[in-house]
Amino acid sequence: MPASLPVVASVVIPFLFKLVGAVALWIAGGWCIKFALRILRRGLSSGTLDPTVIGYLINILGAILRVILVVAILGFFGIQTASFAALLAGAGVAIGAAWSGMLSNFAAGVFLQVFRPFSVGDFITAGGVTGTVEEIGMFVTSVQSLDCVRNIVPNGKLFSDTIQNFSSHPFRRVDLVAQLDNSADVAKAIALLKEAILSVPNQDPNTPADIEVLEFTERGPRLAVRPYTHTDHYWQVYFDTNRMIADVLGRNGFPVPRIPVAMAQSGN
Repeated sequence: MPASLPVVASVVIPFLFKLVGAVALWIAGGWCIKFALRILRRGLSSGTLDPTVIGYLINILGAILRVILVVAILGFFGIQTASFAALLAGAGVAIGAAWSGMLSNFAAGVFLQVFRPFSVGDFITAGGVTGTVEEIGMFVTSVQSLDCVRNIVPNGKLFSDTIQNFSSHPFRRVDLVAQLDNSADVAKAIALLKEAILSVPNQDPNTPADIEVLEFTERGPRLAVRPYTHTDHYWQVYFDTNRMIADVLGRNGFPVPRIPVAMAQSGN
């Protein structure tokens, strides 16, 4: 037992000190990286740079700084960083061959930044998800759906799918219908709805709402009621217009649409 004491004193104890130092370096370095990225994000946000580009650059810079931190910790342990770089390059080739999907997601993220089919804050439908873009990362994009659920979508799936961007134009159309009875006065209903829809707030001031006969059904004429608004106010205009339709038709005595039923009389 006494013979092992020199080994403990010369090998184990210095290793434990280095291990504690490496853990402390990792914690302190991680905190410094987060602090520096926070300051950098704040500085870039105060300029004219697009928030989408800022988020992407911050993600890339954060990954690079963490790799540098790992190399520094290995150097603290006495591992030659040159040999580690060669090992990292070989591991990168192996990982790249095994995780080709990750590389395709990274490449798709670059193309999303170059071609810019959407930006942070846009309301989109892509990759089977509909919602507001929160962040475009190196490999994935965060989209918050209408029910406040965060969806993490691979960039490759987004870029290879059809993208609908509802925020690319200053306004969008809200498609609603008003069902009338066969006995209703269509011209009067259209006139009343055109007057009442002016009270619905947050419509596009340069694009008047469309209110016309859409089609005829067995219950009676169906009117297309289509106001225009910005995406941010879509659901408010949607619900307010529906409420306005019900209020106008009910207050002016329009009959509830009925389904005609034919009674067949059997012969004796």
